[in-house]
Amino acid sequence: MAERDPFELDLAAALRAYLEDAPTEVRPTELARHFAVAHPHRRTVLGRWSFGLTPALAWALLLVGLLLALVVGSLAVGAWRRDLVVVIAPSPMATAMPTATPASPTGTMKTARLFHTATLLGDGRVLVAGGSNSADGLGNLASAEIYDPATGTFSPTGQMATHRESHTATLLGDGRVLVAGGRDNSGIRASAEIFDPTTGTFGPTGSMTTPRVGHTATLLGDGRVLVAGGASDGSLASAEIYDPATGTFNPTGLMTTAHYLHTATLLGDGRVLVAGGASDTGNTQASAEIYDPATGTFGPTGSMTTARALHTATLLRDGRVLVAAGSGEESGSILASAEIYDPKAGTFGSTGPMTTARYHPTATLLGDGRVLFAAGYNGSREVASAEIFDPKAGTFGPTGSMADPREWHTATLLADGRVLVAGGGGVTLDDLATAEIYDPTTGKFSPPGP
Repeated sequence: MAERDPFELDLAAALRAYLEDAPTEVRPTELARHFAVAHPHRRTVLGRWSFGLTPALAWALLLVGLLLALVVGSLAVGAWRRDLVVVIAPSPMATAMPTATPASPTGTMKTARLFHTATLLGDGRVLVAGGSNSADGLGNLASAEIYDPATGTFSPTGQMATHRESHTATLLGDGRVLVAGGRDNSGIRASAEIFDPTTGTFGPTGSMTTPRVGHTATLLGDGRVLVAGGASDGSLASAEIYDPATGTFNPTGLMTTAHYLHTATLLGDGRVLVAGGASDTGNTQASAEIYDPATGTFGPTGSMTTARALHTATLLRDGRVLVAAGSGEESGSILASAEIYDPKAGTFGSTGPMTTARYHPTATLLGDGRVLFAAGYNGSREVASAEIFDPKAGTFGPTGSMADPREWHTATLLADGRVLVAGGGGVTLDDLATAEIYDPTTGKFSPPGP
């Protein structure tokens, strides 16, 4: 085997040492300067003999060789160490071309908001609309933004025609979103509008027959929307139907009891369970009733075991409905109790209890059939805690907590099974622009980055 040139060995060792500590942007002139300083005694670079080459030409050949080695080496290094990227850049003496700096992903909404809505669109993005921002002096909001789970970022979209908070937003069968009612800066509204995700804009549609805030809007099996209860000058017993084919609202049967800050849940058989909330006297109630879209009428069903408002109601996979948390009958009481509605028997029965008493948490049915309860108010402060209901065991258990305590927030099940929690009010009375992602596989919340 031929004897290796000591300079060749030194050169290789120096190259390895330089690349190990080199910045990700490697410049040829810096390489040349590095080796010239390391080996000032050498006048040739092609072995022990110069072959008649001048030092300048020899160094030029070395630089060409080094550039070729770096190109090939970077491919090999990239395959071995994906975290190291070697870039061959122009010499500092040359005019540098400007390079675009990619935007940093962020999980923060463009506007802090609470009492807003968040609606999963057909393409997997989330429409966040309206709400209130008193901390920044904006009042009720007309702005809207889109969360893209592919990038983990929020971006503005078209504004609503009306400022709204405590409104409803319902995904229609054709992929558009019906936004209805709520309160603007001057009062309770009957107006409604439609968001078209293909254009990113809101457009007008027919108005409700009655101004409403704190109402419910439920997509029926035939594509129409049942809008029920709420408040105007008082709690409402009226209800109406939105027909997307005509863009109009029309009255339907009256509820047996006025409901405000209640829940409305589409059952597996197409009927709707309306439960709890405040009555027309302002008292929290335990009454419940059933809307039948085939007859357009409400009828009685069994009452809840506990009077509650600002609670949650979640349709479980087996067709039952989990009703949990809320504000109780006594002034200032916060509930940890939960109960199950059986649509076959038309009765409620106790389950639970929750690990934490809370009102106005969010409840999200996960892909595996469990239910995530997140944040809310515990009677003295907003909380960051979350818990999981297991319908097989009928019990609640803790899961990871959020970074920010919040209430009046939203929680949206994403297409990949994670949950986006956004906005709300914090413990300092500030409105929040932050958002977090719950991953049911890890049981943890994290910022919604890519």
